[in-house]
Amino acid sequence: MDFEVSEFQNELAAGIRNLCEGAFPLDVIRQSESTDRVVDRTGWSRLGDAGVFHLCLAEEAGGVGLGLAEAALVFEELGRSLVPGPLVASHLAAGLIDGADDGSVVVGLVERPAAGSIGARTFPVIVEHLADIDVLLVASDAGIERLDPAALDATLLPRPMDPLTPVWSVATLPAGELVAGPEVAAWWRRDGAVLTAALQVGMAQWACDLAVEYAKGRVQFGRPIGGFQAVKHLCADMTVRAEVARCAVQGAAVTVDQPDVGDADVAAAGAKLLADEAAITNGRSCIQVHGGMGFTWEVPAHLAYKRARVLATQFGSADALAESLADALAESLAGSIPER
Repeated sequence: MDFEVSEFQNELAAGIRNLCEGAFPLDVIRQSESTDRVVDRTGWSRLGDAGVFHLCLAEEAGGVGLGLAEAALVFEELGRSLVPGPLVASHLAAGLIDGADDGSVVVGLVERPAAGSIGARTFPVIVEHLADIDVLLVASDAGIERLDPAALDATLLPRPMDPLTPVWSVATLPAGELVAGPEVAAWWRRDGAVLTAALQVGMAQWACDLAVEYAKGRVQFGRPIGGFQAVKHLCADMTVRAEVARCAVQGAAVTVDQPDVGDADVAAAGAKLLADEAAITNGRSCIQVHGGMGFTWEVPAHLAYKRARVLATQFGSADALAESLADALAESLAGSIPER
């Protein structure tokens, strides 16, 4: 098992970074802030042409035939560029929904509340990017269902957490067409957690780079603020946080590709937990490095922080992930204790 990033993988990541710099510059992305449509169809198609959505699809099915390790590197670059839209859902749907693989169809994904749960009885379902998606997929323990987004009775919420992630409230989700079984829903949850964690790593690194650049140029008391110990420690902690999360995500992705060497579900949960924490904390630290200016709308630091908060609710919350890891550890320890 090789955890080292190969030359090919580095070139793949560099290619996606160059694509994002050209197709998704931050000033262009920000033009869609606080609107109900944020997906640039031209840019989305360019991602499809580059293979972003069918990287893991088998070659005989028209895909690239790579593993999740390569996809995680690609999604890290998408996160670094703050590319908006249901990226993970469209990637997972490649091969299942026609057009998802080449970017001509935008696919959304939502989890159906389990029957009898508190969420199923009292809270509406939150659907992201409803105005942009062509197909809505609903995951549950029964499998994957397909719904027509236009058929939903949905209400646009006026002030979403992330201005580039518009959300709608749906009182109830109707029954849809079953397009995949429970085993697909299970691996979508696992792979979706890894890819979402990769997005978080990219944003954690972007926040770190933004803070370091500002600290080098902002002069206070006759010297750059990056020379002050408190700011140095903030930036150093941001770097460590991003690197630790990156290692966890890459390790989880490799474990998914080679499940015989470890527990892929445990690795995915741990990676998502670390990446969520890195992105949220780095976003907060980046705002702090920018001082009073960091809390204003003109500084883009808040975009990474708010997106990180949103992604932290997807494919497992912090509490749910921590509980799953604790259960796995308890089971492992129980199995290793010899009987007397």
